Amino acid sequence: MAATATPTPLLAENPLAHDERWNQDEHIAGDWYSVPDLSLRDNRFIVPLDYSDPNSTAKITVFAREVVAAGKEKQMLPYLLFLQGGPGFESPRPTEASGWIKKACEDHHVVLLDQRGTGLSTPLTVSSPSQFKSSADLVNYVKHFRADNIVRDAEFIRTRLVSDAAPWTILGQSYGGFCAVTYLSFAPDGLKSVLLTGGIPPIGNGCTADTVYRACFEQVVHQNEKYYRRFPQDIPVVCELVNFLNEAEGGGVSLPSGGILTPKGLQILGLAGLGSGGGFERLHYMFERIWDPVLFPGGEKKISYYFLKAFENWVEFDTNPLYALLHEAIYCQGASSQWSAHKLRGEYESIFDPIRAAKEIRPVFFTGEMIFPWMFDEFHALKPFKEAAHLLAEKDDWPPLYDVKVLNNNKVPVAAAVYFEDMYVNFHLAMETASEICGIRLWVTNEYMHSGLRDSGSQVFDQLMGMLQGKKPWF
Repeated sequence: MAATATPTPLLAENPLAHDERWNQDEHIAGDWYSVPDLSLRDNRFIVPLDYSDPNSTAKITVFAREVVAAGKEKQMLPYLLFLQGGPGFESPRPTEASGWIKKACEDHHVVLLDQRGTGLSTPLTVSSPSQFKSSADLVNYVKHFRADNIVRDAEFIRTRLVSDAAPWTILGQSYGGFCAVTYLSFAPDGLKSVLLTGGIPPIGNGCTADTVYRACFEQVVHQNEKYYRRFPQDIPVVCELVNFLNEAEGGGVSLPSGGILTPKGLQILGLAGLGSGGGFERLHYMFERIWDPVLFPGGEKKISYYFLKAFENWVEFDTNPLYALLHEAIYCQGASSQWSAHKLRGEYESIFDPIRAAKEIRPVFFTGEMIFPWMFDEFHALKPFKEAAHLLAEKDDWPPLYDVKVLNNNKVPVAAAVYFEDMYVNFHLAMETASEICGIRLWVTNEYMHSGLRDSGSQVFDQLMGMLQGKKPWF
């Protein structure tokens, strides 16, 4: 692609792009409907692609779903906005009253926001690059999909959805917590209180990606050691698989979607397997079904379709490519990431070299929450984004995401769950930032992993709300 021209909005992805109300209705609300014990209402908001340019006519749709306990649709309850982890993932789709949503709906009017570029909020899909004239145009589009504009979307919605535009509480999980700290920095007047679960970001100037990934590699090593102590029988199993992939023609095996599974590609199973509740067990059971059964003597040894499909289901790049595209950019303020994780992996290559480990029959270590440039060659869904990904890695004019002075003088009540063994959001870096947020109340625990809100949502939500309300101790 040639690096020219102006950004082309994804109007073809926008369900309201050709609606006659495009320039008239900023907010379109649906009717209430129900799932067991919950009532829901869908809302679509027409927002600027670029809030900083008053002359721009480019618009996108942002989707938010209201959720209340059945029968409470007309009650004047305080609002709670949920900010999903990511970047690049949509809010949960409730099928019943359960977990933290059930608990929150006892006293709140919950809003589940699909952050821009995800779910029903003008999503970026694997076919999206074909709508741009160049990769530079694509970069000029997705650069507006970070936390700063997610917060602007949230404020746009709050002033139109909440009665009297009253401040609301926000609950930020993981990257959603990063967005919440951006919210505290630039729009604290819109906030009644803030709950963070595994989501306190590094807030230093420049690009903090190197600091983040260096800390993450150390935690990932620890998680790998724990995994293989738990399942030592998987050491030869994974070594056999790595040797098979390495010796295959082309250095890997074709994936169902058209990409290729290589030894280093196999290692990214750690992204989902090493850092969330039940991940160790799911990873182990996945390795039980690596091989196709050989039905007759002399039959060819092959990796099973079951395993290859399971691998693809774990990585989710085909449905949420924005995650890979913006992952390092979320750490940048006025500096470029320069493929930070790839650069730092070189410092740990003796530990993470899968081929060397397999030949020596020692544990093959998996990687964690890291995006590498070779992924845009090996994963079919990411190939159309390759040039844009390289341009984003070089981009050095990212606007600020945090204001330390404002955080130092914060007046908004904040309660945060900090997970001691969090593989995604490093404990020590989180505590450094917490020391900069005035009045923050911390619940430090090793009872849960990064997925605590998903695994035990009612208990985690109740703990944090109790801390804000003085019902639970905090320290």
